[in-house]
Amino acid sequence: MKWQRALKDYELYLRIERGLAQNSIDNYILDVKKLMIFLEENNVAVSPIDIKQETIQQFIYELAKIINARSQSRIISGLRSFFNYLVFEDYRKTNPLELIESPKIGRKLPDTLSEVEIDRLINAIDLSKPEGERNRAILETLYGCGLRVSELVNLKLSDLFFDEGFIKVTGKGDKERFVPIVNTTKKYINTYLNHIRNHINIQTGYEDTLFLNRRGKQLSRAMIFTIIKKLAEDIGLNKNVSPHTFRHSFATHLLQNNADLRSIQLMLGHESITTTEIYVHLDKSHLTKVIETYHPRK
Repeated sequence: MKWQRALKDYELYLRIERGLAQNSIDNYILDVKKLMIFLEENNVAVSPIDIKQETIQQFIYELAKIINARSQSRIISGLRSFFNYLVFEDYRKTNPLELIESPKIGRKLPDTLSEVEIDRLINAIDLSKPEGERNRAILETLYGCGLRVSELVNLKLSDLFFDEGFIKVTGKGDKERFVPIVNTTKKYINTYLNHIRNHINIQTGYEDTLFLNRRGKQLSRAMIFTIIKKLAEDIGLNKNVSPHTFRHSFATHLLQNNADLRSIQLMLGHESITTTEIYVHLDKSHLTKVIETYHPRK
């Protein structure tokens, strides 16, 4: 089996059987392509079926010279997944990465914003421009519902169940969940719908897309990043702010106000509670409050 054939089959597996989003698929494929480039540059003629641990170890050794431990760990994980697929399909007997350990990395705590900082960012939006109302609705939705940026740009009109107080969100692996939506967020979305969106010349195929650009098409992920980065610059916010920062802030503020982890997990769409638990480590004041409230020797 040649590398290109294996890569094509693997991509189909990731899309059809694992149901991954295109961004995730692209990252997995890129990890394998980096190994392929290394083999080509070093004139190593070996197939994905025959490649040995020693060759991959040399590739990782070279990687370590140019990228950090976290990036190394992610590539190793991606390659491990690729060779697990080959084992699963009986192309190989063993995974050559079985005995290769990922570098030790600390768990990176996410950046968050205070409620005041979020208010400052939203108040910096220029509402005199048509996109102003849209951008306010976008930031309120990111923060009010804790969405990933991909979930936000793919949100549909048909996903809005305002009378019931929920929106339907399609997350990783096309898994759907219902997230409560507060009145403030509903108000700003309705303002955008009634005063801005209904005046846009919507292109065919985007009639059900909630947030649109000026050309009547779906907003890109990159555009959401640009909007937020620009607002942060405008108010002189010295933090690394992204759409995900609003999601982290959503979870952290819920925890600070005594929401339980299980509820936060469901709203964020985390498969494992351990992913949600990072917010406990982030907010140490919450731990202190728990001890002071519930411990018998408080």
